[in-house]
Amino acid sequence: MAIPGNFLSSTTEAVDPNTSGWVAKTNCTISLGSGGRNGDGVLAVRSVASGEMQARTVSSYAVTPWTEYEAFCDASGATVPERIGIRWLTAANAEISITWSLTTASASATWHRIAVGGEAPGTAARAQVVVSSSPAAGAVFSYYENFFFGYPITTTGNKFGFNTEASEIDATAWFNELNSTVARQAPMVSWPVDYYLAGGHVIAMTASANGNASMRSTDRPDATPGVEYVAYCYLNPPTSGSVTWVELRFYNSGGSQIQATRSTLAAPGTGWYRQYASATAPAGTASCSIAAGIDTATTGQVLRVDGAVVTTAPVLRAGSVLPYADASFEQGVAGWTVVSGVATIARSTPWGTYFFDGAYAGTVTSSTATTSVIRSAKFPLAAGSGGMDFRTEVYSNVSAGGWTLTRGVRWYDASNADLGLTSGSSAAIPTPNWWLLGNTFTAPATATQAAFEFTLTATSGSSVWRLDRLALWQSLPLTDVEAHDDTASITLTLRELTVGEYITIYRVTPDGSRTLVRGPSGLINLTAITSDLMVIEDYEAPVGVEVSYYIELRATLSSTPGFRASDGVTLTAGDENMCWVKDPGQPQRNAQFMAVSPPAWKRSISQAAYRVRGRRNPVVFSDVRGGLEGDLVILTRNDADAAALHWLLDSGNTLLWQVVPGVHETDLYVTVGEIGLPRLINQIDEDWRQWTLPLTQVDMPTTVGVAGSAGRTWQDILTQFATWQDVLDAYATWEDVLFDRRIGG
Repeated sequence: MAIPGNFLSSTTEAVDPNTSGWVAKTNCTISLGSGGRNGDGVLAVRSVASGEMQARTVSSYAVTPWTEYEAFCDASGATVPERIGIRWLTAANAEISITWSLTTASASATWHRIAVGGEAPGTAARAQVVVSSSPAAGAVFSYYENFFFGYPITTTGNKFGFNTEASEIDATAWFNELNSTVARQAPMVSWPVDYYLAGGHVIAMTASANGNASMRSTDRPDATPGVEYVAYCYLNPPTSGSVTWVELRFYNSGGSQIQATRSTLAAPGTGWYRQYASATAPAGTASCSIAAGIDTATTGQVLRVDGAVVTTAPVLRAGSVLPYADASFEQGVAGWTVVSGVATIARSTPWGTYFFDGAYAGTVTSSTATTSVIRSAKFPLAAGSGGMDFRTEVYSNVSAGGWTLTRGVRWYDASNADLGLTSGSSAAIPTPNWWLLGNTFTAPATATQAAFEFTLTATSGSSVWRLDRLALWQSLPLTDVEAHDDTASITLTLRELTVGEYITIYRVTPDGSRTLVRGPSGLINLTAITSDLMVIEDYEAPVGVEVSYYIELRATLSSTPGFRASDGVTLTAGDENMCWVKDPGQPQRNAQFMAVSPPAWKRSISQAAYRVRGRRNPVVFSDVRGGLEGDLVILTRNDADAAALHWLLDSGNTLLWQVVPGVHETDLYVTVGEIGLPRLINQIDEDWRQWTLPLTQVDMPTTVGVAGSAGRTWQDILTQFATWQDVLDAYATWEDVLFDRRIGG
């Protein structure tokens, strides 16, 4: 699959099926190698003699001055380390300069990432990607594949900018806070071929003397009181026994630190481990930052950091009232306590040994075959929750011994008075592996807070229970449908889906026919589920006809599907003189217009007639008859209507023409030819216009997704541009801002 946002062609990116996207630049020859991960092909660069050898892209790519760009690839070479650069060119393709990455710290035959970021010079108009290594002799090979060049790839929603997250430009995004020096390094790190957020550079903090050492980001983005945030980064500790940590910090408007939440890594070795810290911003918060450090470091010890992110905390289950720290145990046990009994509760150790979410799990241990009770902190419920049903779930794993478990919720009112425990029946915790345990409980009428409460009886000494990814949320229908007559669309809401399964969604009409429903990536057919909540806006549902939805769910692509079915819902038919013209991929363009007359349809056919001598009738060879063709005449009543129709037609996309029942026409996917829009009356002040739209019936587009923000936020724009003027300079329209279509990109 092509790297998202790549300026390079697929052949240049993957070096498949040939090396046509590349050319030798200095002291080398190039050829097609094998053994790549992004396709089999790789760029094999062979030195002619000792000294630096370089290869570059054949093509150059348009760039905008003073704009940040990123280039990366995966490299392999047992003899010599490598580097990558962006070669800036004038409009006449004359070289201005090359922005180079650091050279990888060591040579390695294992595929590893090399990357560079930089700002285009003021005179730059185009750029090329260059790779380089400096062998000590001729006939030495360096191998490259999985190339990218384009705007920096960053974590969606990250409050930090590209250089803070990835350090591909320089080390200025971090500073030595305590007993340390900070620099940038390019160690040999092997990342998955499709993990595009990790680059070649990391920040390295070196302890100046024995004792605690720390560093902090210079970037302090805005933060909002009451919002739950999570900070995370990859930590590379100097030893498995080093006490290394990441910290989420909040500051007031005067710049004073008002809260810090630390999460300590339980390292299993000296690899790269992503560590999370989460907290809710306290009152008075104006900004935030991330910090990392080593406790009781020895002189010269190095902590490396990559992939720094601060963003709103992830939603593990839509509507859950549990904060991330209490639900996932990434930084400890949060508000969990042992109410009674000999059991203990702690975070699992080391990193990555037991987890369902993140890298840790809660761990309950009982030294004797006795009963213990554990309880979470109290969590506030939404207003009006009294008397409502709530769902609970916990991911469970018995790693030693055995247990019986009673799951329950303890309720509290606004004054913290205990309203009692609602619990299910006692049962053995299933084994082996991870199990999802769920219950439904009804809140008392005056309940405003709730806490998990588990009563556990160990069936033997030294029993161990792991719990993770807990959730408590108000029970709502698994499948909801709602009609919106103003947009001629239906909203389908699916809850409590299982992340990692596959989903197919059909729209069902009264005659029993099924049509696949469109989602962000095209028709939803065996699509991987990435969230437990899915909201689909169906803009292609017919008007005036009852429809329902049939949903197939599969644990694997080859497994037998389970299913759900929605209630029926109908979009109001409305005036028969009106019709909808819609863009399936960009429904924000959809509009309703008055139809003057329906098309006088024709169906063309390609035929050839051959006159045979001595025969009365010719021999005719025919292709299949084509679809419908005809002119639809519609009216726009004012300039706003005309502008809406212009915007709808501007893209040239396949459109959907929809009519109400009873006009003896069917909804059709069409393309629109050359249009005419004369005034209804030939007077200069006449604002009514009569449009003639030449329609040609086409097939429903299958790969077109419903475009929208798709996770893109104002925060992403804020971290990419210093001022709003920079945004205006980078995009032609606000629609281009939404879709990140930059001028010259």
